[in-house]
Amino acid sequence: MGDDTQTSHDPSAQDAKSDGPPLGAGGPDAGDQIECSSIPNGDSGSAATTRLYKKRWAIVFLFSSYSLSNAYQWIQYGIISNIMMKFYNVDAMAVDWLSMVYMLTYIPFIFPVTWLLDKKGLRVTALLASALNCAGTWIKVASAQPDLFLVTVLGQFASSLAQVFILGMPSRLASVWFGADEVSTACSIGVFGNQMGIAIGFLIPPILVPNVDDMNELAYHIRIMFYISAGVASVIFILVIIVFQERPEIPPSQAQAQARNIPPDEYSYTASIMRLLRNKPFMLLVLSYGLNVGCFYAVSTLLNRMIIEHYPGEEVNAGRIGLTIVVAGMVGSLICGIWLDKTKTYKQTTLVVYLLSLIGMLVYAFTLNLGHLWVVFITAGGLGFFMTGYLPLGFEFAVELTYPESEGTSSGLLNCSAQIFGIIFTISQGKIIDKWGTLAGNIFLSIFLLIGTVITGFIKSDLRRQKANLKAEVQTVSKVTADLEGDVSPNEILRDRKL
Repeated sequence: MGDDTQTSHDPSAQDAKSDGPPLGAGGPDAGDQIECSSIPNGDSGSAATTRLYKKRWAIVFLFSSYSLSNAYQWIQYGIISNIMMKFYNVDAMAVDWLSMVYMLTYIPFIFPVTWLLDKKGLRVTALLASALNCAGTWIKVASAQPDLFLVTVLGQFASSLAQVFILGMPSRLASVWFGADEVSTACSIGVFGNQMGIAIGFLIPPILVPNVDDMNELAYHIRIMFYISAGVASVIFILVIIVFQERPEIPPSQAQAQARNIPPDEYSYTASIMRLLRNKPFMLLVLSYGLNVGCFYAVSTLLNRMIIEHYPGEEVNAGRIGLTIVVAGMVGSLICGIWLDKTKTYKQTTLVVYLLSLIGMLVYAFTLNLGHLWVVFITAGGLGFFMTGYLPLGFEFAVELTYPESEGTSSGLLNCSAQIFGIIFTISQGKIIDKWGTLAGNIFLSIFLLIGTVITGFIKSDLRRQKANLKAEVQTVSKVTADLEGDVSPNEILRDRKL
């Protein structure tokens, strides 16, 4: 791959590189290899080769792209809810359900989808996700008429079904393709795409669809918005068909090498679910994660209503405030992912970010009605930095607590909790805002963030994946030390490690 190819300087790694198994026709090109080393395989003492491929970056960015397209569709109605109410002649709750259908669809479909992810793998899941996402966008193109609200609901349902195949993939994709010191960063990039989609969903619809009274003109603008999203989704679907690959030929980490050695007939999806449900630290994380992300879903869905109540006619700025929330969160996600890869302080980082999310929510709640939009931009950005920055933390902490269970299954349970709380909080906060105003609605969410912070403090930090990788390193050092003390020559040591 040119001069930027990096290869391990470990002599045993060089041996592994030269004699490693050939890659299949569907595998990454040998030129994509950038690092390889030998690691002990479980307790057997034998060496298993690990290798990183440059193609892993193309895979994670392609995933982020179709996740972006899908997340954009989630919020594209809600951020212009007042315009959609007028165009389709429906009430606020009907438009809110165009966002909440994403949450509702997830709950019954998550278990069959995670089973499919475990049985069929990443490529089949990616193809189904991008196909459903593309289909949803084209159905919505046909719904740009005031009497076709049910058609737009059908299109949104197809897109919401695609989301079920997307939300549980970042941690699984990171584990399958990335090394032990990269998984948190890779997971953050996967979540980054989803957040970027929400950001674009906040920004673009208010610009493309102005609040005009002429229904024909409004239909034209809405149709343009739908055509753009359909074109982007179609290009991404084609790229997924061509580029997206199931997994690298050689595993990227010790933990992944061990996971591959588990015979398929020894894995039971039902038994895995039951083990997760009996895992107390993980179940506490499921609850606290659901509370935090459910609050984020409620704030995002109802943002237009909250801003318009205090700043009438500011639909475009409502979208910009939503953009500020998510962009700040993307920065927070990347920083948290890099921090976790460097420090492995999962429990401490999760607790601090959760507490700061609570503080950010309280500040936002008490400054929203001051009459200064620039203040709202600042406080919303602070809220987003920590609240959406928490998303990859929850995913990666869950993988650590549940290793070697499937990452898709643990992520699925986290997201299921988030969808349930998202529906409850969105409906409840909407009712509270209608009756008592935005301050009461935001304090309502703050109470549950406080509860989530306390729950996070009780989670026991049992980092199982880190223990597996550390055990591998200890075995390697012990074997080399024993061979040296036994007067074995360095060449024999290298030959043993290679084998």
